[in-house]
Amino acid sequence: VSTGANGRFHAVVDTVMNTITWTLRYEGLEGAVTQAHVHIAQRNVNGGISFFLCSNLTTPAPPPGTAACPAPSGELSGVITPENILGPAGQGIPAAAFAEVVENIRDGLSYANVHTTLAPGGEIRGQLH
Repeated sequence: VSTGANGRFHAVVDTVMNTITWTLRYEGLEGAVTQAHVHIAQRNVNGGISFFLCSNLTTPAPPPGTAACPAPSGELSGVITPENILGPAGQGIPAAAFAEVVENIRDGLSYANVHTTLAPGGEIRGQLH
């Protein structure tokens, strides 16, 4: 997507406590923010949602406890636990598979994505490593 937007996602993984403590910052989005997630997929490939970062959608409803996305720019943070992991089951990753999601993040097989009304598939995206 051609956009002047930019963002930054930072995460700290703790495999003893089974947590991912994260911060997402973005600005300059050209569409209204609808949601943001971490997906499982290699570079230049679209993948399924592993866990939510935020959502402004009511349909479909995000998982309970999902924060609203700041608009039009902003910063938010949170902590992911195994209970927040959705999968993606369609890619062979079951819900709550924390260790498998962490392995994909560490292997560069995950990306953070901010979706907007301009680009429902994601206006900005960054591969995690």
